[in-house]
Amino acid sequence: FFYKKEYKKAFPFILDEAKKDNKEAQYLLGVFYEKGYGIDKDRKKSTFWFKKSSSSFAYLTEEESKDNNFTFFENELTQNDQNGMQLFFSKIDKEDPVVKEELEKVVNRNFGLMPYHINYINPLSYSTQKYKRHYSQENTTNLPTEYDNNIEVEFQLSLQKVLSYDLLGLNEFISASYTQQVWWQTYSESAPFRETNYTPEVFLTIPSIQSIDKLLHLKMIQFGYRHQSNGRDGEASRSWNRIFLDSFWQFDKLFVKLEGWYRLPEPTKDDNPNIKDYLGNGELQLKYLYGTNQFTLMLRNNLKSSENKGAVQFDWTAPIHNSKHTYWYAKVFNGYGESLIDYDKSITKVSLGFAFYRTLF
Repeated sequence: FFYKKEYKKAFPFILDEAKKDNKEAQYLLGVFYEKGYGIDKDRKKSTFWFKKSSSSFAYLTEEESKDNNFTFFENELTQNDQNGMQLFFSKIDKEDPVVKEELEKVVNRNFGLMPYHINYINPLSYSTQKYKRHYSQENTTNLPTEYDNNIEVEFQLSLQKVLSYDLLGLNEFISASYTQQVWWQTYSESAPFRETNYTPEVFLTIPSIQSIDKLLHLKMIQFGYRHQSNGRDGEASRSWNRIFLDSFWQFDKLFVKLEGWYRLPEPTKDDNPNIKDYLGNGELQLKYLYGTNQFTLMLRNNLKSSENKGAVQFDWTAPIHNSKHTYWYAKVFNGYGESLIDYDKSITKVSLGFAFYRTLF
């Protein structure tokens, strides 16, 4: 039926074979959805079946291929946007496939960027103690030693870009990310930025094979390089470089991320030689979905019997009026390493605000 171009008759047979893991049928089904042969075009389903046909892992399910936190997000166009785009497209010759591809990039309007960690702004972030001022110069005799306000604004921007898919034939993603976290003394005189942390990363994400997924509930592993610094110099400089290994697990509505890291030796003077004593060599993160609410628990510890140090953080998010991408956000932190500048100071802090993206891991 397919080669006779009787697509409507061919579709149910090909669909049945594709569900039986017939790779050729899966590829043909991808063509059906891509070209609209006898059915409506569906780019997501087309991509899903093309990936299935080339995958020896078969770790995807059709339900998982729907809009979720691991796929490229698409901007929803209003009716006016759609009308405008149709007019725009009508003026452009789209016969050349390269031209068509570039136009699709214009429609997506995201440069291939997607959120990475949670993006948020907390207008109310209260610490039980005032923050110490850190200066780049050594002579600070006549300068204030503390900020005058326990309340500040805290926000984070975190984005990632997939650089390559399936380069090694493992269904892996090679990605780069950038996260910036800011602590802003908005309610103090002159409203200075108290601290800014910059965290670029490059990492490889590999999904687990189906047998391991079913047996251990291990979804994927991630390996990469991470630099973190506060962009300052002199006595106020803080930075370190790590390689990290993450494992991601799912038990129904409970999502577990276990991360370990190794600090790379500094080639020159070390700004913070004892940072591992406070931040340790890894952390555990648990996320649980209860209805539309998400609860997150982060645990970090240096695992030393003497001079034991660590941190615990509890987060809560819930959609604002059923919004898809905007959430109420509350966070409680206690321990070391809330920011690089104060990594060796124990801090207890409560923050309230809004999140604009949340992840399952």
